[in-house]
Amino acid sequence: MHDAQVTDGGARIRWVELPGAGAPSEATGTTGAVGETGGRADRVYLHGLGASSGPYFAASATHPLLAGGRSLLVDLLGFGISDRPTDFGYTLEEHADAVAKAMEAAGAHGADVIGHSMGGAVAVVLAARHPRLVGRLVLVDASLDPVAPAPGRPGSSGIAAYTEEEFLAGGLAETRERVGPLWWATMRLAGPEALYRSAAHRTRGTTPTMRELLLDLRIPRTFLRPSADGPLSGEAALVEHGVRVVAVPDCGHNIMLDNPEAFARETAAALAP
Repeated sequence: MHDAQVTDGGARIRWVELPGAGAPSEATGTTGAVGETGGRADRVYLHGLGASSGPYFAASATHPLLAGGRSLLVDLLGFGISDRPTDFGYTLEEHADAVAKAMEAAGAHGADVIGHSMGGAVAVVLAARHPRLVGRLVLVDASLDPVAPAPGRPGSSGIAAYTEEEFLAGGLAETRERVGPLWWATMRLAGPEALYRSAAHRTRGTTPTMRELLLDLRIPRTFLRPSADGPLSGEAALVEHGVRVVAVPDCGHNIMLDNPEAFARETAAALAP
């Protein structure tokens, strides 16, 4: 486990680091360019709302098609093994800036960033705000557009239907009943304020929207979606702007858990030299 301070108040992001070719040298703490020493770009994995990168991405990061280089399984501030400050706003921009500070501390520049769901939204904002840090993007059923709050739903839209006071007073317990034991296994590690504010800002999105930011990026971008969901809203425009959209069979929203072989195959194709 590694960590870096990412707020003035001392809050720290933590990540599980899998070493490999391309890791920082002991002498300089910097990472060589891809191919400079036979290595590859560092890979940074970002989880979704209420999740944690270790449980969701460890099997994929060590899959034979994806292993072999340094991988950082990062927990966003407020989630998993990272700190849970209550004086942090948890906007998508603030999440992205915090991840950027962690990547700078790790010497991960020009990295491949793989983001699931809300983590995909953070990855897009990260690439737009800190282009030196991101070389390629793989978005896993990522959030691209604002959504309306929807009472009774298990995800961000349901959480955002509460006020923060309502959520802390009873909404968290109701959310626990809605999300089920698998999601709750990692969601219970989140700071309640972090969970609520992240969900609320996820539903509001960014200005420009995450979709607009993605269209404007000039790096290789791949979007993995469950084939059963049908085409994405605006999929033709994404493809027209150079985003590789891949329909993955036999999976739901958690593609890397539901169909790990297909996830590894398509992610490896997206990140091939």
